[in-house]
Amino acid sequence: MTSATSAIDIDLVSDTATRPSRDMLARMMTAETGDEQRGEDPTVLQLCERIADLLGMDDALFLPSGTMCNQIAFLVHCRPGDEIIAADSAHVFGSEGAGASALAGAQFHTIATPNGIFDAAAVAAHIRTPRMRRPRSRVVAVEQTTNRGGGAIWPVEELAAIVALAREHSLAVHMDGARLFNAVVAANTPAKAFTAGFDSAWVDLSKGLGCPVGGVLAGSKDFIAEAWHWKHRLGGAMRQSGILAAAGLYALDHNIERLAEDHANARLFADIVRGLDGVTVSPENVVTNILFLELGARLDAADIAARLKEHGIRIGVEDPRRMRVVTHLDVTRAGVKQAAEAFVEIVQGMAA
Repeated sequence: MTSATSAIDIDLVSDTATRPSRDMLARMMTAETGDEQRGEDPTVLQLCERIADLLGMDDALFLPSGTMCNQIAFLVHCRPGDEIIAADSAHVFGSEGAGASALAGAQFHTIATPNGIFDAAAVAAHIRTPRMRRPRSRVVAVEQTTNRGGGAIWPVEELAAIVALAREHSLAVHMDGARLFNAVVAANTPAKAFTAGFDSAWVDLSKGLGCPVGGVLAGSKDFIAEAWHWKHRLGGAMRQSGILAAAGLYALDHNIERLAEDHANARLFADIVRGLDGVTVSPENVVTNILFLELGARLDAADIAARLKEHGIRIGVEDPRRMRVVTHLDVTRAGVKQAAEAFVEIVQGMAA
């Protein structure tokens, strides 16, 4: 194990811990810029065009965060009193400050699912029969990959079935694509195959792609035109934001295919700790860059996290019996191995 230190040398709490590389910073420093709000920033325009093409959409909008991407999508799709169908573990439901209800006046009708993935039959069971005193079902939201579901990947066929059902009931379909490119690499499937038929979708730049900030929301020309209004209203104006968009362009060129390394590193961590007394790895088959550690009654997540931090290692604490590990480009394979071995040593020491 490493010597005790207060600094975090190996940060596996989230892939949001990534920082721009020297080469990415160099691209940012030489970016051509203009007033983005007037449609005059060539670097932002280029980024939006590339993302729209990758997702098979007509247009796209550069925004400061993924949460803003989700909330603007709901603001465009919904009216007060509408209902959004989503998994009970979805980020939009549990991790965005109840934004849909606070901003769009929409509520959630959640589907219980162990890994964040549901089928068309579950959606059908949650669609409200129209009546004056009932909320109106308006949007089906899916998350690719599923965060709380341990990085699970939605199959293209299941997404297509949900889109078809939504069309039958005049519902919009929205994809929270925070880790869509992880699914693209792990499943060897183009992004536009996952988003086919969707009314809106977005991708995060500041997670596995390693950018300092930003997400790109895509949809039809009319959808993005309306999204621009909400961008202004919510304070999303970024002016000469080409310096940020340049990081996204660099990431699209250099940081997508390498996500496979993060997936392999997550499996390495799982393999090292699997079989440890009092610890269960979830999901059993790690497919992308997220895994959870379910702890037995004699182990405490906060205690383990504090001991790891003494050695410059940080992993997430979900609750007293659950921890989360997220691999990314800023932690090498050797670092992941070191963190997993430190976790094993600490747990074994606590048991002894």
